[in-house]
Parts: sequence; structure tokens; C-alpha cells
Amino acid sequence: MSLTLLYRGKNVRFSMKLNKLHWLSALTAFALISGFIVHLIASADDVPQNPTYGMSNLPSTDVPKVDSQVIAVTMKLAELQSQVLRLNALGDRLAEEASIPDNEFNFQQSPPSGGPMIHSNDGKQENLEALLLSITSLEQTLHHEEKQLKMLESVSFGHHIENTRYLSGRPITKGWLSSYFGLRKDPFNGKPAMHKGVDFAGSENADIIATGSGVVSWAGDRYGYGKLIEINHGDGLKTRYGHNKLISVAVGDVVTKGQVIAKMGSTGRSTGPHVHYEILRNNRQIDPKQYVYRKAKE
Repeated sequence: MSLTLLYRGKNVRFSMKLNKLHWLSALTAFALISGFIVHLIASADDVPQNPTYGMSNLPSTDVPKVDSQVIAVTMKLAELQSQVLRLNALGDRLAEEASIPDNEFNFQQSPPSGGPMIHSNDGKQENLEALLLSITSLEQTLHHEEKQLKMLESVSFGHHIENTRYLSGRPITKGWLSSYFGLRKDPFNGKPAMHKGVDFAGSENADIIATGSGVVSWAGDRYGYGKLIEINHGDGLKTRYGHNKLISVAVGDVVTKGQVIAKMGSTGRSTGPHVHYEILRNNRQIDPKQYVYRKAKE
């Protein structure tokens, strides 16, 4: 018997004499050889010419976790930088108030330091999580130091207030006295009413200034006054500035004499731009006229 095998355009001819047993064996062998050749051809066609390797071929690493830790450390460092800038500004102001020379105490420069060299363990490296904990601890320390400096600032300004809390002058830089303290005709209903302050009229957005140093005890809306500022000057004296358009201070702020604290407006029970100015002694309104016209201390 003759068999002809066609393989990639070439004829391969086999010639043999087979009995029945040989015939079955030959068919089995032919089937196995044909299957193997087909497998080789298919495998050769599937192999890419330039194989590439994806992330699955690389060692497995926890990349997203590392990236998130780096971002967290970067954000913490930015927050620390902002805190340091605030501390520098606060320290500079305190040093200026205390008249400390720049060459003796400068917050913008690192303090002098020295000492013998101590070899550190360079081989020990902290991971990002430990570094983040260290930065958080430093942030808490800076926050505590900022509180202490602010407390020192309050004490420093407290001494300054003792010298400048003396009330004198007008609560405006431009304008005129438009209404006195005492009984007057109410501008809304025309009936007699007690006016427990003096009014200074002017243009909208004109500066309203503190007539003495003190601590802000009220800064916000109040019935009848509109946007009101109240300053406690100690010794039972307070001043009030009503009908403001814009308030520039907050409760707890330490203000100095002549500091701009608001902008003139007509909020509350008002007929036009002016500031309603009151002086209270032991929580009772008194006539501000004697304080408005008296001279400031030298």
C-alpha cells in the first residue's frame, strides 16, 4: 500500500505492504503524527515576534499604599510649613514689642547650635508610616508652642493696654457729630425718646476706629444696633459702635487706640450712614461728650 502526505506544499510518499494489524497501527501512528504537526504549526503562529511583559510579570508590590503614604507626608509637611510661618510672624511681632535687637533674636534664622559629633545609626531607616507619626507629633508640639506664644502676646498687649486704654477722641476719622446724648425726637415715630449715645454721620464705608485700647467683647448683630462692636477697656468702662456695614474684629481680639475696627454703614434701626457711639460705666450708658472732647494722654 502507498500513502502520500502533503506537508507545506511538499509531497512525502510512503510505500509499504500492510496486513490488517499493521494497517490499524499505521492509521494510529499517522493520526498521532498529523496531530503533532498541526500543534507545532498552531503554536508557531501564536508566538509573538516581540513579546512584552505586563505588571503581572513583575514582582508584586503594594504601589497604591506607598503612593497614599507619600501624599499624606507631603500634606503634613505643607501644614507644618504654614504653622512655622505663623510662629515666625508672631515671634517677630513679640520681639518688636519687647524691643529685642534683630541680631540677638531673629525668628527667620536658625538659632546658634553646636556640640561634639555623635554618630547616628545610618543603617536604620524608618518606613513611611513611622515618619508620618513623627511628623504628626511635631505638628502637635508646634500647635502647643503657638498657643504659648499667643498667651505671651496677650500678656504683652495687656501691659500695652494699661497705657493706652484712656478714652478720648471721636470714633471716626471723617464726619461730624449729628446727634447728642439725652432726650430727643425719635427719627422713626416722632415721639420723645432717650438717646443713650452720640451719633457721628459720614459717608458709607468710612473708617470706624477704637477710642481706646481694650478687648472686643461683642462683634456681631444686635437688636436695634445692627452690626455692633463692644470693647471692654477695664475698670468698668466699655465702648459701643453701632450700625456698622462691615466688622473687622472678632470677640477676644485685643485692639489698640486708633485701630480701624469697622466700616460705617446703616444697619439696624438707622436712617442713614453713621456710627452710634456709646460709653458705659459699670454697664450703664453715660454721656460720651466729656470723653469725645478731652485730650489724649501724651
